[in-house]
Amino acid sequence: MKLRPLADRVVVKTMEAEETTKGGIILTPASKEKPQVAEVIAVGPGGVVDGKEVNMYVNVGDKVICSRYAGTEVKLDGCEYLVVRQNDILAIVE
Repeated sequence: MKLRPLADRVVVKTMEAEETTKGGIILTPASKEKPQVAEVIAVGPGGVVDGKEVNMYVNVGDKVICSRYAGTEVKLDGCEYLVVRQNDILAIVE
């Protein structure tokens, strides 16, 4: 199956959280923070959303930073994705 987002939505796949700290301490799954860096998998067409013209600034393959608790989690074909609005994306990682 393939996800095709609508309007100003973007489908991202979050990057895995770090297993160890910089000091070498191994983290348990409960102590890991929710990752904020994600890779863009699909981008909606933009258009008029809530009466305003929305241009899409992210592209498939971009690495982005999303708001910590933004979006809707979706599980498809054994993979977990996050569907967010473009305005929930804070930055593009270059």
